[in-house]
Amino acid sequence: MTATADFDAKPSRRRQADRRAESERGLVQAVVEIIPERGVNAATFEAIGAKAGYSRSLVTQRFGSKRGLIDAVIEHAQSAFDNAHLGERIDRLSGLESLLLFLDVYLTALANSGELRTYFMLLASAVAEASELRAAFAAQHEQVKERLAALVAKGQADGSIRPGIDADSAALMIGSLQLGLSVQLLVDPQMDLDPIRRTALDTVRLSFGG
Repeated sequence: MTATADFDAKPSRRRQADRRAESERGLVQAVVEIIPERGVNAATFEAIGAKAGYSRSLVTQRFGSKRGLIDAVIEHAQSAFDNAHLGERIDRLSGLESLLLFLDVYLTALANSGELRTYFMLLASAVAEASELRAAFAAQHEQVKERLAALVAKGQADGSIRPGIDADSAALMIGSLQLGLSVQLLVDPQMDLDPIRRTALDTVRLSFGG
């Protein structure tokens, strides 16, 4: 291959990658719009394709299966959560303040995030059906638990969190709080999360503070 041909091929590959990424974002966004409005069962590959302006075959090509769809929604929700709010902010804070920021950002986003609502509706469906798709959510929750435990350990190392607290148990407790409020919000969409958020932050600060 000549140098010119290779040069021409690279922009073409980039354009293809850009188009693929754009179509995947559009399809996931269609899922995020369909499920909160119409329920999990309405999110067929045909309906997702139609909502996003693509064919059903493209949805199959991009996701392959319902597990592939769930993996894409999980990745999209996690990326939106991290990019929109956390970034390098956690690195500059003490362990306790990092933990509080993580919880604060999550509970603030929960009331308005279509991605999180979609995630938990899919989770509820997988649990209700005793589906093997629960494994995707279990893996994601384990990652969150490890992340929270690392923040607790960071706080114990810098003195902002009491040393007697078991990091894994603390992480599971906070994760369970987030999970419980997420499910409660599905049951009662009108629930006012703000006073609950403030109470949760005050409780963690008082209970964990060094």
